[in-house]
This record gives sequence, C-alpha cells and structure tokens, in this order.
Amino acid sequence: MQIHELMDACIFAIAFWLSYSLRADPGLVSFFNLPPVQPFEKYVWLYLVIIPLGPMVLEAQGFYNRPMLCNRGLTMWMLFKGCGLATLGLIVSLFLFRSEVARWVILWFGAISFCLILIKEEMLALTFKTKLAQSQYRRRFVLVGSDEETDRVRARLKAHQYSGIEIVGEFSLGKHPVEKLVDLLHEHSVYGIILTSRHTFLENIEAAIHACELEGVEVWLVADLFRTQISRTSVDEFCGQPVLVFRSAPEASWQGIVKQMIDLLGALFLLIVSGIPLLVIALLIKITSPGPVLFRQQRSGLNGKPFTIYKFRTMVSNAEQVKHELASMNEMTGPVFKVTNDPRVTRLGKLLRKFSLDEFPQLLNVLRGEMSLVGPRPLPVDETKQFNDLAHRRRLSVKPGLTCLWQISGRSNLTDFKEWVRLDLQYIDNWSIWLDLSILIRTIPVVLFGSGAK
Repeated sequence: MQIHELMDACIFAIAFWLSYSLRADPGLVSFFNLPPVQPFEKYVWLYLVIIPLGPMVLEAQGFYNRPMLCNRGLTMWMLFKGCGLATLGLIVSLFLFRSEVARWVILWFGAISFCLILIKEEMLALTFKTKLAQSQYRRRFVLVGSDEETDRVRARLKAHQYSGIEIVGEFSLGKHPVEKLVDLLHEHSVYGIILTSRHTFLENIEAAIHACELEGVEVWLVADLFRTQISRTSVDEFCGQPVLVFRSAPEASWQGIVKQMIDLLGALFLLIVSGIPLLVIALLIKITSPGPVLFRQQRSGLNGKPFTIYKFRTMVSNAEQVKHELASMNEMTGPVFKVTNDPRVTRLGKLLRKFSLDEFPQLLNVLRGEMSLVGPRPLPVDETKQFNDLAHRRRLSVKPGLTCLWQISGRSNLTDFKEWVRLDLQYIDNWSIWLDLSILIRTIPVVLFGSGAK
C-alpha cells in the first residue's frame, strides 16, 4: 500500500506541474487572450500540501483497501471523490496563505490527477491479469479448522476471485493430530495456513502455530472468537502483545485527521467572515434583554465528559430556574426537554433560533476541541443522566457537533427521542468524510430558510 501511496503522491505532483504548464502555454494564452501567470517557482511551496494531501484523502476514501481487481465504477467514484477533496484542500491552502493561482490551474489539476491515477490503476489491473503476474502473486494455503468454519472461509474466498489465494487442502484439528498437518505442508509446499478458531481447542491452535513456526510457514489466524452485533474488530498492540479491539465507533484514521483539519479551518473561517454580524447580534441581545450575552451550560461531550457550551442567550435570564414549571408542556419523548412557543424565549431569541444564529458561539467549542462541525448534538448533563436505555449512550462515543442528521431531518419537527438517537447512531455507523461534507452542504439551506426550527 505504501508503494501505491508513493506512486500517487508523484502523480499528484506531476498533475499540478502539467496543469500549470498547460495554463502557461504561450499558444493557449495568446489564443484565448488570457493574462500571463507568475513563474512556477512561486507555487513550488504548494507541493508541501499536494504531495501528502493527495494520498491521504485517497486513503480516507478506502481507495487503497479495495481488492486488486474491484469494480471499475467503484474505483472511478472513489477516485473522483478523492481528487475532488484534494482540489478543495488546494483551494483552502491558497486562501489561508493568501496566495493566488489561475483558476484553470486548479480545475485542470483535479481533472489531470484523476485521469493519470485512473490510467495507472488500469495498467496495474491489466498487468495483474497476466499469467506471469498470477503465478507470481498467488499463494498456496491450507484451511485449518472445523468443517463449518472452513466452509465459511472458502465461501468468502470465492467471492474474491482475484484475491491471490489458492486453497490446496483442508485440515481439521479436532479429527487429526498436528503431525498430519506437517505432512500436508510438505506435500503441497504451502505458503501458509488460514486457521479459524471459534470452535477449536486453544491448545491445538498453539500446537499448530508452533509447527508452522518450525516450518517457516505463515499462520493467518481468523480470530472469530465472539459473535458481535455492531462492533468491528481490529488488531492492535498493547505492551508488546497483540490485542483484538472491538470498536463500535469510528476508529482513529487519516479520515479522523482530515475531519479535525476541516473542524479547525472551518470554524476559524466562519468566525472570521461572521465576526461583524456576531458583534451586532451580541449588541442587540444586550440592548433588548437584561442579562449576559452568552448562555453557558454543562453539556455531555466525548464519552460523556462534561464541557461548557456557548450559545447566544435566547431566553430570559432566569430561564433555567423556571424550567420545572414547564415540565408538563414538554413535547419530546425521553429525557430531552422541548417546548413549542416556549414563553421563556425572547422576541429576538425566536429570530436567532429560527436561523440557528444562536449556535454560532459554539465555533469556539470547536476550536477548543470540545465539539466538531458535524456530530450528534450535545445534550445537557442532567438529561444524559436520565437515559433509560444504555444503547443511547453510544451517541456519546464521538464528539458532539454543530449539525447532524437530526438537524437536516426536521429538527424540532422530530418529537420522538428514539428517532433522534436512531439518526445519530446511523451517522456513527456510516461515518466518513464524504458524509460529513454532505451534511454540511445540506445544513446550509436548512439554516438559511429556518426549516424545522421552533
């Protein structure tokens, strides 16, 4: 995979040079009467962004984890998204460093990098299909385990025709001694064994591994020890020992790093461009209603850790003290408190809530690392303590966010807390950078038109 990443990094660098050369071509400049561009040396610094960013966004799309000969349409779609995000990263870098480059250079960079990497992938696919490549790539394995387990593994392998694995035999640890396995290794000159372990005794597994160690044969242990419902299993290292990790939340990855970059740069950008309007809102709140400009409250953050959330105050200053008087008016099922036409909300507060302007100070929480631009909405600590279903706490396994699937699915029109949680868990289980960007884009019209706000 690292070789592919290095090749693609070089392709992204070449694509930028080609896009610049194409735009700077004298014939093209003269024919279209385009203004001249600055020398290429002015843009060499962009390679510090392009070279690491290109492979990083492709890896975030799962581009390097696909089968060698996967569906062409899937390859093109993943590559299209990756090149699009790389182009977006180039635009953001130019904006942050206040540098300018001809817009056609940026557009051609995305198109040329897409075409060049696609050509590379097609050439690799054609090479891999040759008999010589197949003979060099394919490895002989023996399936070891119970009949049921080996049948399951064999079925999975058939689904990946070009996986590079050839099964030359099967062996049951429960029926035959390990010595028979050694004879099978010699007979077929195998590369390794695939060992399934759900219903096999551990001492037999250890004996098989020791035999393969002496033979210099690889052992692939399918550690399918427990049936999980939603957790994904991965292998890590703890104090020098391999460990199985069962994780039902998104794991740390390049996509997580990209998400943090988007959070930081996005929050900073929004605070800068909305600075003056936010000051005007703060002044109006101070003039129209006695009390502080900002509302502060303890909310449950990542893994339930409390943090102080910031919002523009939209209620009277003693709103929390009189909340219990409105308990009978709560329209939301579960622990969440929601009231249409809440009498505690000020006239200005209704307007701020309708267009979600009261949420903008939470950009400070994003900069502090307590929140993300996209994620489940953070609930007050006292409401989180009232969860009567422990499964609801899984929404706390990721950072809370400014917007989420609930935000773009009707907001206050949703009165069933279980539906709210279902949308949050759907987001967690299907999370990707592309999903975050989709939610951010779909949030814009919701905020502009005040859809679902009460």
